[in-house]
Amino acid sequence: MPELSETYACVPSTERGRGVLISGDPKSNAILYTNGRSVIIRYLHKPLEVSIYGEHAYQATLARFSPNGEWIASADVSGTVRIWGTHNDHVLKKEFRVLSGRIDDLQWSADGMRIVVSGDGKGKSFVRAFMWDSGSNVGEFDGHSKRVLSCAFKPTRPFRIVTCGEDFLVNFYEGPPFKFKQSHRHHSNFVNCIRYSPDGSKFISVSSDKKGVIYDGKTGEKIGELSSEDGHKGSIYAVSWSPDSKQVLTVSADKSAKVWEISEDGNGKVKKTLTCPGSGGVEDMLVGCLWQNDHLVTISLGGTVSMFSASDLDKGPLSFSGHMKNVNSLAVLKSNPKVILSTSYDGLIIKWIQGIGYSGRLERKENSQIKCFAAVEEEVVSSGFDNKIWRVSLQGDQCGDADCVDIGSQPKDLSLSLLSPELALVSTDSGVVILHGTNVVSTINLGFPVAASVISPDGSEAIIGGQDGKLHIYSVTGDTLKEEAVLEKHRGAITVIRYSPDVSMFASGDANREAVVWDRASREVRVKNMLYHTARINCLAWSPDNSMVATGSLDTCVIIYEIDKPASSRVTIKGAHLGGVYGLAFTDDTSVVSSGEDACVRVWKLTPQ
Repeated sequence: MPELSETYACVPSTERGRGVLISGDPKSNAILYTNGRSVIIRYLHKPLEVSIYGEHAYQATLARFSPNGEWIASADVSGTVRIWGTHNDHVLKKEFRVLSGRIDDLQWSADGMRIVVSGDGKGKSFVRAFMWDSGSNVGEFDGHSKRVLSCAFKPTRPFRIVTCGEDFLVNFYEGPPFKFKQSHRHHSNFVNCIRYSPDGSKFISVSSDKKGVIYDGKTGEKIGELSSEDGHKGSIYAVSWSPDSKQVLTVSADKSAKVWEISEDGNGKVKKTLTCPGSGGVEDMLVGCLWQNDHLVTISLGGTVSMFSASDLDKGPLSFSGHMKNVNSLAVLKSNPKVILSTSYDGLIIKWIQGIGYSGRLERKENSQIKCFAAVEEEVVSSGFDNKIWRVSLQGDQCGDADCVDIGSQPKDLSLSLLSPELALVSTDSGVVILHGTNVVSTINLGFPVAASVISPDGSEAIIGGQDGKLHIYSVTGDTLKEEAVLEKHRGAITVIRYSPDVSMFASGDANREAVVWDRASREVRVKNMLYHTARINCLAWSPDNSMVATGSLDTCVIIYEIDKPASSRVTIKGAHLGGVYGLAFTDDTSVVSSGEDACVRVWKLTPQ
């Protein structure tokens, strides 16, 4: 059975003009965040150790550890809260439907018995507090008229709950059972985040009006605010207290994070402004933060996670990033098979090194979207959703000059001949285009709808798969294609075709969940009955020694077949990626890399059967 050896995690889903909630457990140094339907648990001191929970039926919005670290409560856009175990297989304890709309914040009480959530709801209920085991209400929360963006639970007795939201209000409730006590209108814009200090003496609210206000924790009266000199120049999206309750960390749309000293009388002044490395574009706006033990963690709109050290603020941050969207293709460099390049359709190319993990983004000068992607040693070739094919030269970690060629219609598939990578075959809806460098050698209308294509490493043969499931084999001479044979076996549109590394075989997969391995010389079927997926096959990869072929499908599984054995002796990796597998590659004869809809990249070790 293949075992998971590494996971390269996705980054938190972010949204313009909204804060992102990350939370942590100081004991185990873990942090929690969400992306799509997944909840991700990672450890700040062990970047390759990642655990992912994917049981939500809707997009998850945030998750929090219980005070003892044994349970996690996670919430989603449908208003559902799931409470599940941190360890052993994340067993579900309870599920409650709490609000009628999206949940924006959730907090546990310090004794771990009660949970308060806030968010969007139909009618009046924007906030609810309930017992964690029975789900029964503990109080009435009136006083808000719009979506409530954040809530906080006083960590010490007497318990209090404070909430803030899009109606510019900060509300204060006493209890339990909780009831409305007073309301403050010190902000003139959305109040994005509210947090109690760990000792319960104060709480702070931050807002899109660039202000932060500090209140007394027990009575709820305003006692001070963050000073405006050297303050933030943009909306403040999130705030987090230091463990000793004397400092706070804030992050803002002005692309900076600030550490503030909070004096006894409740006023704050800037101790240090932290700037994260970046190009200074929109994606460098900071939208989330967490102060945990000695780590200051910030998250940018583009998904970059930066960690500063609280004891040495002058030291530069440790940054790591990843994908936020579906990772639709993978490439492994032949010269150095430990290097994995992954791309997502938003145009991000990330370089990973097996055993180390994140190794940087490849920044292109023209950040075009990516639908098809191929890489050889010196360059990457990509096509997006316009009619252009981009060739970008690679110099180490940097991208050099980019050239593009317009081929006149939308590219569906692109394939490079590995021995002379100048030569590329691009398929479009009705035919193919042969490129040499960035010159169109010829555009050939084949007279049938093309679904997938591949060119042999020496550039002498092309295989074109049609929407009708037929494979057409052509010989390539100069700028013309001559049809040699038509192979009929597939019963659905061809989705992917790949030659084996020694070019003695090729494999094809279709939308009707079947894969076939063919012998190239005789054009006969080598391996038949490869019908073990339950949905469309998206990707296919050969092992370097030609002995195995792996297929990845929309049904979330990866199946590995051995060429010399019948298809029934396959090995299946179930649930490799939530939402479907879109990229596959072998790095050596026993390691296969997969990527998918959940924006993660995983490395699996195969044990010889």
